[in-house]
Amino acid sequence: MGHAAAPLPCRLVAAAYRDEQEAPDKVTRLGAGVDACLFASPVPYDLARRSGALTMPATYVQLGGAALIAALGRAVMDERIDPRRVSVDVLSRADVEEAYADLGLAADGVHSRDEPGATGTIAAYHERLVRQGVTTGALTCLPAVADRLQAAEVPVVRVRPTSAAVRTALHTAALLGAHHRLEESQLTVVLVEVPTLREPVRRAAPRHWRDELRLSLHRLLVQEANRINATVTAIDDHSYMVTATRGSVATATEGFRVLPFAARVRDELGLAVEVGVGMGRTTHDAEAHARAALARTQTGKQAQGFAVDREGRALVPAPRTPPQGGSAKPKGVEVLARLAAKLENGDTVVDAEGAGKMLGVTSRTARRLLRTLVDEGLAWPLPPNRTPQPGRPRQLYRLIVEKLGSR
Repeated sequence: MGHAAAPLPCRLVAAAYRDEQEAPDKVTRLGAGVDACLFASPVPYDLARRSGALTMPATYVQLGGAALIAALGRAVMDERIDPRRVSVDVLSRADVEEAYADLGLAADGVHSRDEPGATGTIAAYHERLVRQGVTTGALTCLPAVADRLQAAEVPVVRVRPTSAAVRTALHTAALLGAHHRLEESQLTVVLVEVPTLREPVRRAAPRHWRDELRLSLHRLLVQEANRINATVTAIDDHSYMVTATRGSVATATEGFRVLPFAARVRDELGLAVEVGVGMGRTTHDAEAHARAALARTQTGKQAQGFAVDREGRALVPAPRTPPQGGSAKPKGVEVLARLAAKLENGDTVVDAEGAGKMLGVTSRTARRLLRTLVDEGLAWPLPPNRTPQPGRPRQLYRLIVEKLGSR
């Protein structure tokens, strides 16, 4: 039925479970392997949605309307059940009243429960009403509930989806998946700018270290781009353009919550970068939106709304809030002043080990503080000091002590 009902060629992947509570885990396991999810009823769909597992379009097979009327028809065949005095789960009260109105029956004696709950809780709801004589039987959308009620010898009828409802749901899911795939392959441009390379040199410094820094940055961006099947183009001496797809960038940014490339550039090169992500129907539109997003990040204190969709709207209103608590970081100018007070012979070049001794902290903490100085424009990262000795090359930083006088 699935292949016949789909409006376009698609591959159906089965994800069976014993209980609806397993639905979120099944969705998580499928991950990016599917373009859309189709659930057998509203219950597993709602469970997956509430858990946050749904990262792709999803729909479910409708159990109201014709499905409920068919169940009422089967209930009439059971002499123990009066359709005017039954209990119904999952379906909304509006769905129940609409079906009864279509049949010309009063729904005053029908009890409905659409709140989610455990299998045992819902089964107990139906059984209690029957035992109290309020109802004559149950109409349930949940197979596990039907099994429990049958074991308890409570009259029960399953509300099963009709073939027409299944075909309609498959048609909708196929269209959702096709649209999702088109969205994922949407052209996306990432603009990366490096303030350190954009600003003029404050003091005399060897030209070769800037050239080597550009080469190191370009090499790193190419490595990152290869991981997401993207391309890198140098725009000028301080900015780069990465051309990719929306799906690949979304994966690399945890759904546009984390700036792409920024963490690795900071960790390996000690550089802060400004990033803007834009989408569009053409490269020109995508680049224009990326520049708008980049301007937004440059004017704000946080990388807020660094991604803009093809309609010009920010995809994520704000990045994830960092955990509260812990000791506050010293201000960059305070760290620079403490280091400047202990510099000897006018030498303004330090590394993490030397800075750690001056500040009385570990090399790891000193390395983090030096990166803070770079982020605040109080230090320049120099090319790594490569030596024949094995191990990680020593990263040097040139302190811009002149800025102390202007603060």
